[in-house]
Amino acid sequence: MSSNKSGGKLFVFAAPSGAGKTTLVHAMVRKHPKLRFSISYTTREPRINEANEVDYIFVSEDEFMRLRDEGELLEYARVFDNYYATSRRQVEKHLANNRSVVLEIDWQGAQQVRKSMPECVTIFILPPSTTELERRLRNRRTDKPEIIERRLRDARSDMAHWTEFDHVIINDKLDDAVAALEDILQGGGEASSTRNPELRQAVQRIVG
Repeated sequence: MSSNKSGGKLFVFAAPSGAGKTTLVHAMVRKHPKLRFSISYTTREPRINEANEVDYIFVSEDEFMRLRDEGELLEYARVFDNYYATSRRQVEKHLANNRSVVLEIDWQGAQQVRKSMPECVTIFILPPSTTELERRLRNRRTDKPEIIERRLRDARSDMAHWTEFDHVIINDKLDDAVAALEDILQGGGEASSTRNPELRQAVQRIVG
């Protein structure tokens, strides 16, 4: 696994909505305090359980566009009628201090990061099935039914991009998913590599 020239490594996570990406990422950051979690900008309204500069940096659309135009964004994308982005300065600062960084973004953002920082390690999180994905989305009870249906449609499209990533983790049991991720962070990850024929077969059963 390649390293950033400063010594830190950049790990990029993406997943369809409801795959459990946030839970998995936060579990790893708690386990490895030296990992730095890059807090994304967003123009959407905070949910009731979210705090500014903890879960996201909440900004207006005008402020977001100013940051974009001034080159402050490493990547950005429009998702569900809102913008999301990664702070270039935040990531570069951590890497320069020999700290590994975790980005939790979507596949569009991952494409942009790969172009800017091709040494990054990209990881795609999948649910064990589309049925389980729907169950998780409905159990969150944070979205209206029509939003859930839209998320499910978009999730099927998102999952088609798994081949663009270095690794895929099927998030069925959290402990197993954390162990697979731990292997990647330690420089292994052969079992979760998208070049692994057995993994590719398992993924095809999920995405169709």
